[in-house]
Amino acid sequence: MKIYHHLSEFKKLTNAIVTIGTFDGVHYGHQKIIKRLCELAKTSGGESVILTFFPHPRMIIDPENQGLKMINTINEKAEILAKLGVNHLIITPFTRDFSNLSPADYIKSILVDKIGTKQLIVGYDHRFGKDRQGGMEALEANAKVYNFNIEEIPEQDINDVAVSSTKIRTALLDGDVSLAESYLGYHFSINGPVIKGDKIGRTIGFPTANIFVEETYKLIPGDGIYAVTVEMSLEQPVIFKGMAYIGQRPTINGMTRNIEVNIFDFSQEIYGQTIKMNFLKFLRHDVKFNGLDALKAQLNQDKIATLNFFNQI
Repeated sequence: MKIYHHLSEFKKLTNAIVTIGTFDGVHYGHQKIIKRLCELAKTSGGESVILTFFPHPRMIIDPENQGLKMINTINEKAEILAKLGVNHLIITPFTRDFSNLSPADYIKSILVDKIGTKQLIVGYDHRFGKDRQGGMEALEANAKVYNFNIEEIPEQDINDVAVSSTKIRTALLDGDVSLAESYLGYHFSINGPVIKGDKIGRTIGFPTANIFVEETYKLIPGDGIYAVTVEMSLEQPVIFKGMAYIGQRPTINGMTRNIEVNIFDFSQEIYGQTIKMNFLKFLRHDVKFNGLDALKAQLNQDKIATLNFFNQI
């Protein structure tokens, strides 16, 4: 898949099969649209194109709402879309000027003149242009003028999946990573470099790798203990089992929210290395214990529960 970080980088195609959206999470509902996109590109001899936006339009249109967090970073989203077989991903910087384009200008200047759209696939409720004024009526009227076809994914086809990015965000904030996975079709993950911590875990037999998530807009699941897998590259890509902790470490009166993982059967120093942590199951909420001995006893129980979970899958 070719990735473009601005429309100006994209060379207009002769047969572009296009869909548009933020696609946060690339969940089952999104995947229905994207699979149809790729099917049409293949049968028509065209090339599939996704036009997406960064930052999320709500962050620009409603700057007061800075609490919005994304299920995927832009790189994570690109990786998922590539696996689905998309040919081209255009990541358009979403600005105030862009948001003020009229529906007619949006269609002509972007879909037609910049991309070369011959077939456009949209969800049943797709809106675009200034104040979201554009919809199917505007698309159908302009399709006749500029000679492109439109396919609308019916409401029933999308609603049958009963999934939305909002539902997924809510599940993750509640720690329900299993429910999130059922909506996404894959494990929710966090990527980041390993940074130095205070090494308290080592003193009680549970050394952890502390992960720094560089993208401040990335959603972090609710506080607690999780069964996870950890992907990293040593001499070759490897996957380990482990248990992760998210929280402020109340037992030692911690002041900052940490993301840590105890990687089973692993003792190498990996400071600075980027690792990927996949969340498989929520084990328990964060609790303040009466000292490190009590915390260690509970962590032993958590490890048993984690290993039992892995033995069952």
